[in-house]
Amino acid sequence: MLKLPKEFKDKYRKLLGTDEADEMFTAMNDTNKKSFRINPLKFNTKISYSKKAPVPNLANAYYGAVSGQDPEWVSGTVYSQDPSAMFPAKVANVQPGERVLDLCAAPGGKSTGLGEDLKGQGVLVANEISRPRAKVLRENLERWGVSNVLITSESPEKLAPHFLQFFDKILVDAPCSGEGMFRKNPEAIKYWSEDYVLTCQKRQKEILKEAVKMLRPGGELIYSTCTFSPEEDEQIVAWLVKNFNLVITPIKSIKMDKISHGHLDWAQNLDGLQNTLRFWPQDGLGEGQFIAKLTMPGVTIKAPIKRKNRAKKKLRNKFALFKDEKELVAAILDKFNLPSELNDWPKRVLVRKQHVFIPALTGKQLDGLKILSNGLELGILKKKRFEPGHQLALVLGQVKQERVIDLPNQENYQSYLHGETVKVDSDLRGFVLISCHNLIFSFGKIANNGVIKNYYPKGLRTLKKG
Repeated sequence: MLKLPKEFKDKYRKLLGTDEADEMFTAMNDTNKKSFRINPLKFNTKISYSKKAPVPNLANAYYGAVSGQDPEWVSGTVYSQDPSAMFPAKVANVQPGERVLDLCAAPGGKSTGLGEDLKGQGVLVANEISRPRAKVLRENLERWGVSNVLITSESPEKLAPHFLQFFDKILVDAPCSGEGMFRKNPEAIKYWSEDYVLTCQKRQKEILKEAVKMLRPGGELIYSTCTFSPEEDEQIVAWLVKNFNLVITPIKSIKMDKISHGHLDWAQNLDGLQNTLRFWPQDGLGEGQFIAKLTMPGVTIKAPIKRKNRAKKKLRNKFALFKDEKELVAAILDKFNLPSELNDWPKRVLVRKQHVFIPALTGKQLDGLKILSNGLELGILKKKRFEPGHQLALVLGQVKQERVIDLPNQENYQSYLHGETVKVDSDLRGFVLISCHNLIFSFGKIANNGVIKNYYPKGLRTLKKG
């Protein structure tokens, strides 16, 4: 039984009325709902999990729990996420070719949703101020196979000057008081107070003030929280409208009974708040969530993502591959089928500290930023050879491949995750893709004796088998 503060209960009985508030408190003591998304970027999406209970209004989303050790997760074929938390990326309605920012991106569930909708075209900037959380964000985006992403670890005020009026879509899933997650994380209750709610509101305004600077005229800001508090939801939207002339945009892509709408009387009766979305635990969809979509007035005039020719020439001299290096890379890549957006890799590929990559963004605007990764790392040059990288393996899982070894049993699979070699009966030699249940999750290299040298990253390996 959750021990909700008296002040919390009194507040929502006043806002919702006693009956509805008590219904909410009862629902907050139910078991939280688990769900997962299936990755539409992958070539093979056949999974062992049940798909009998779809999440309403969402493609490829289902109720149920998944394991972080299963091939479905390790290959980036599924992602575990609260059902309500899946909707902000849906509301963003990202289109291929757009410039998109996820400003508070960790752990990456919403970023993977935004990235999959780009379909390898345009760019996603996924930012997380906390360095440890940014590393988790990077792992999740790599596993999902999002190749056109720049991952940064900056404060909003540090990031904004680098991307003034740059983005078509910005998602701010803001740090909040977390009221909507109390049943999932009861520990959060002890931090709750009216003062803490106001502290969160202040921080949200600081974040949004910088976010607005990065939004193009005609661009869209999606603001979301996992709290019920009007101070952090409707009142923040009203503040955005008043101070930045943003316009609340109706969310037409989501219509169902299990979602409520914002309350005008919770924020000075501002017209348009009825077009925001509220997810309550008593509605039975998932945890608490608030979502608003706002548009920056003006007409979007898109400029090319590529940098100016003069800057390109300077970059090419510094980071271009030599002809023999490019041939080493081609000798490996030519063995595999590439997603169509990578067919022009020889024109875009760069090298930095022996790491060969296709950048999501280039240019002086990146100078001085804390960047964890930029685009797709193809692999690393070592003396007179090229070793393909783990991120590439997960991207190659998006198209049908021939050079694949499917591990025949659970023991082999667990051994490979542990970092061990595995012997197979195959005529293939050299670099191959490794799969389990036909879900590609790594590279391996088969020696003449049929033993696969393990290329699963050391940082991802299990501590023990099983």
